[in-house]
Amino acid sequence: MPFKRTSWIGGFYPSSVALLIALAGLPAPALADDKPPPNVVLIIADDMAWTDYGFMGHPQIRTPRLDRLASQSLTFRRGYVTSSLCSPSLASILSGQYPHQHKVTSNDPPLPPGVTEAAARRDPRFLAARQEMIKAFDEMPALPRLLAPKGYLSFQTGKWWGGSYKRGGFTRGMTHGDPARGGRHGDAGLAIGRQGIKPIGLFIDLARVSKAPFFVWYAPMMPHQPHNPPERLLAHYRDKAPTERAAKYWAMCEWFDETCGELLDLLDAKQLSDNTLVIFLADNGWIQDPQADRYAPRSKQSPYDGGLRTPILVRWPGKVAPRVCDTPVSAIDVAPTVLRAAGIDPTAGMEGVNLLDDKAVAARPAVFGEVFTHNAVNIHDPASSLRYRWTVAGDWKLIVPDRRNVPDGVVELFDVAHDPGETRDLAAEQRAKVVDLLAKLDAFWPATRR
Repeated sequence: MPFKRTSWIGGFYPSSVALLIALAGLPAPALADDKPPPNVVLIIADDMAWTDYGFMGHPQIRTPRLDRLASQSLTFRRGYVTSSLCSPSLASILSGQYPHQHKVTSNDPPLPPGVTEAAARRDPRFLAARQEMIKAFDEMPALPRLLAPKGYLSFQTGKWWGGSYKRGGFTRGMTHGDPARGGRHGDAGLAIGRQGIKPIGLFIDLARVSKAPFFVWYAPMMPHQPHNPPERLLAHYRDKAPTERAAKYWAMCEWFDETCGELLDLLDAKQLSDNTLVIFLADNGWIQDPQADRYAPRSKQSPYDGGLRTPILVRWPGKVAPRVCDTPVSAIDVAPTVLRAAGIDPTAGMEGVNLLDDKAVAARPAVFGEVFTHNAVNIHDPASSLRYRWTVAGDWKLIVPDRRNVPDGVVELFDVAHDPGETRDLAAEQRAKVVDLLAKLDAFWPATRR
């Protein structure tokens, strides 16, 4: 879709910053400060495995721009998202809360009886339930709303499940969220990345003229399907990947990397890099099924690391020393990290830690998460849609199925430090460890129905 059809401001993109400002209006300039708060750029990959980066050791996939970003960053190689599905994961990144707290557990509401997934998207009952479901975005402690008192302008691009960008507190955005125009998980905003990043450049110019710090949400639907990379990239992988389908996914990873480079180069060109906090992570994992145009079972929507694990990079020149940390961290840490950098206290409901506080990162005993059904069972009762709870403590990972939605599931225990593929279940051999981690998991969230 061409950019002129998007609606982040007035239905079109002005050709000059002056016209942009005249149309949009500006907030009052931020008060002068000896130490102005940093700009924030949040880069979120979509459906990309934790293994599929050069800096994470993939032997074939080329990600030179993200490799460079990692070399400049505090790199957490054992990051985890809260849930291996797009909407709940993104909502947790935005809010610093777990899905059972913000109540966005699934991508979609329940299907009406006898209605297929495709037909439901035109069904008035389903659309009404979706509008009820995304009210959660109005109520969660979203980063744009929390940054606003400090004078931040904020811009949403790419993947976004919460209706209009305004419902997340963004001051500008590309996603309209109108069901009548196909709004669901990004609509017009999904042009970002695959069709360039010009809207972000215009927004940054707006923020600079207004002398306001800015927050950019860059969540292009990449390398997410459709896997339609440029031929120049696909040609590089045809003789290296096991199948054409895998080659297309690998090429998508490199294409996404190129778009990240464009964004980082933009910050450099505008001389903004030194006072911009850049954070990178993926919303969930993806293992390409080499024989089909879909994900392999142990990736997206699964409780395994193929769906949950992601590197998390934090770059802030002069403030954060580049180094590698292998302590497990969580996507719920992103919001408190951003807020602390901006001089704002996290809200009481945020259970994450500031990733720039080494002591807090080291002291946390475990990270936790949840996996839910794709369509919610009851949008007001998170436990009704639960499939798995899981925790990672040091080298160990415990996965506990919820028998209501996974009746044949078994408790599994893995030594993920020495068995990153989770191939050997040690639950029967390490009963004491299971009991210990189960107690931690129940203290985190017992997952009982209301």
